[in-house]
Amino acid sequence: MAEKVEFWFDPACPWAWMTSRWMLEVETVRDVEVEWRVMSLAALNEGRDELPEGYKRFLRSAWGPVRVLVAAREEHGPACVKALYDAMGTRIHPGGQKDFAVVIAESLAEVGLPAELAEAAEDERWDDLVRAAQREAQDRVGDDVGTPVIAVNGTAFFGPVLSPAPKGEEAGRVFDGAVALASYPGFFELKRSRTVDPIFD
Repeated sequence: MAEKVEFWFDPACPWAWMTSRWMLEVETVRDVEVEWRVMSLAALNEGRDELPEGYKRFLRSAWGPVRVLVAAREEHGPACVKALYDAMGTRIHPGGQKDFAVVIAESLAEVGLPAELAEAAEDERWDDLVRAAQREAQDRVGDDVGTPVIAVNGTAFFGPVLSPAPKGEEAGRVFDGAVALASYPGFFELKRSRTVDPIFD
């Protein structure tokens, strides 16, 4: 029987992108079913005035892709989320496209969704649903983590943060280890400093 995996991501986060590429590898070597869900670094960091100005600018722009994903999910069903994330993430991360309006328009066209969904990027009416999605992820792991969040059969954890993404059976072994460690009720944190940027291969 397949293990149920819930994967929360912010499309603007390069580390969530790396972890999502790992999860695609896991799907090829383990019996898992992944449900792709949106979370939001912008919602997570609302009201944190002490953040660097450059990061604040990034967060303001990061609302757009998340709003569009939420709007697409609400209007066209959850099945479209993964395809739209793949299209957006490929442009933003390995593609290096920083203009999120271009990313959104091209991604909607690629996956066959209505171009009008791009209007959601500037529409704050979607923000309550974005915040609700973020709260759902936080409720699983707490308030002091970012994206991504993964839950496997109800056991949730932040990360893992990986670069480059493991391939093949190595991806499966990393998955097995992460799930085993996170399933221990007394486990909370394992971390070391990052020494590389995201490696898009």
